[in-house]
Amino acid sequence: MKDGASTGQSVDMDAAAAAAIMRETRERALRRLRPDHRATFTAWGLIWLVGDGAMWLIVRGQHPYHGPSPAAYAAIVLLASLAALASMEENRAETGVGGPSAVRRRLLFVTSFLGYAGAFALEGALAHAGAGRPVLGVFEAVAPILVTGLLYLAISSSIQDWPVAALGLGLIIVAAVSGFAGPEAVWGIVAITVGPAFLLSAALQVRLRRS
Repeated sequence: MKDGASTGQSVDMDAAAAAAIMRETRERALRRLRPDHRATFTAWGLIWLVGDGAMWLIVRGQHPYHGPSPAAYAAIVLLASLAALASMEENRAETGVGGPSAVRRRLLFVTSFLGYAGAFALEGALAHAGAGRPVLGVFEAVAPILVTGLLYLAISSSIQDWPVAALGLGLIIVAAVSGFAGPEAVWGIVAITVGPAFLLSAALQVRLRRS
């Protein structure tokens, strides 16, 4: 009787230990396979915080509103593009040059390019339809945030990367609400909300990688 009970308890303990090991191994694998966004989040946080803050200083007090200069806006877009490319190279070095990681990077690049290209095309359509500079100014401020938020929410939800999905949802909310502040204040609101959100997400990525 004692030997039988001891044997049963041993089997139960072995099964529980094996389940715990499998669970821990799965969690480690998910952490290693999760895309690394530290470089992107840090760069984009600084770009939105400093860049859009500078945009707000440029457009503040404009009467009538004519928006930031095309050169300044193009510089912000170029910096954001370079930040995205730098992050892709970092992910390439950490996750490998082939297989699913390479496919995921290519899909992210293509979808990002198409999303931003569509946003700029829509801005051109609005201008062609007679939209004034205040309307276009609001669109220029929030459209990149909306596209980025949609990409993060869709892609991260599909791989259950919930911290990044939450960031994407937050970006969508900011893009939808901040435009009501008008073409001048929207730049300042974006700077003080989106920039810190990316920097906090970068810090969270570091903590998740270490855990």
